Amino acid sequence: MIQSMTAFASLTGAIDGTAWNWDMRSVNARGLDLRLRLPDGIDGVESALRGALTTAFARGNISVTLRLTSNPGDAPLHLDPAQLDRVLAAFDQVQERAFAMGVTLGQPSAADVLAQPGVVVQAVGDDNTGSLVKALLAGINVLVADLAAMRRAEGEAIRILLRDQIAEIDRLTGAAANAAMARHAEAGANLTAALKRVMADITEVDPDRIAQELAVLAVKSDVNEELDRLRAHAAAARALLDDPGPAGRKLDFLAQEFNREANTLCSKAGSVELTRIGLDLKAVIDQFREHVQNVE
Repeated sequence: MIQSMTAFASLTGAIDGTAWNWDMRSVNARGLDLRLRLPDGIDGVESALRGALTTAFARGNISVTLRLTSNPGDAPLHLDPAQLDRVLAAFDQVQERAFAMGVTLGQPSAADVLAQPGVVVQAVGDDNTGSLVKALLAGINVLVADLAAMRRAEGEAIRILLRDQIAEIDRLTGAAANAAMARHAEAGANLTAALKRVMADITEVDPDRIAQELAVLAVKSDVNEELDRLRAHAAAARALLDDPGPAGRKLDFLAQEFNREANTLCSKAGSVELTRIGLDLKAVIDQFREHVQNVE
């Protein structure tokens, strides 16, 4: 099955006053490259995430970001006993100093004490941390499944394009075969005319040497081998499109081989029509290779 390496997925949630946001993006790469940005203090999430990604995907540069946000309105409030003692001791010291200097101060209220920095904290206890980790772990499978679904959908669109391009390569290969056959008559007439011009200035000609030169020219201009390889590569590419495993690297190799044969075809063309077909082949092959770069 053809899968794209370009996809995006996100997931949000909240528990015990802490909200989270997963952001996962995938682009093409030669191998599987994972870039994870996770907050500290959530043990076990990174290893689970890496395991899920390496199981689901074979290639792609996958970036994952997790953001945690505390919600003051929902999080439970806690007193810091040590800070409370320090604040009360400071208030008492202020009262004593003011009394010694003959200044009368009003007694601080509970609100005054609670308003001091660090007395009231919004802490997540061990139980809440455990609940958060469980929720994040449960979301990993959902997130990875969403990314995989988008990669499959994008891959199906690429598969349709690749099939059309392979069909066009087949059509142009057939046209090149017809042009090569039509070229034989023209090439024979050109060789005969050239031979007559040469023999007009030479009194003695070795027939064997002439036959040898004609054979060399025929071999140099023969494109049947290139056309056969183009047909074989097209058949292999179609088979890979239906292969259930990752096929991106193999398709990329075939794209290089397609281009090699098209270049040789152009160099051997010897006619305007065959050259034109060779250039059209190269244009389609370039488009084919561009799409293959995104295939897993």
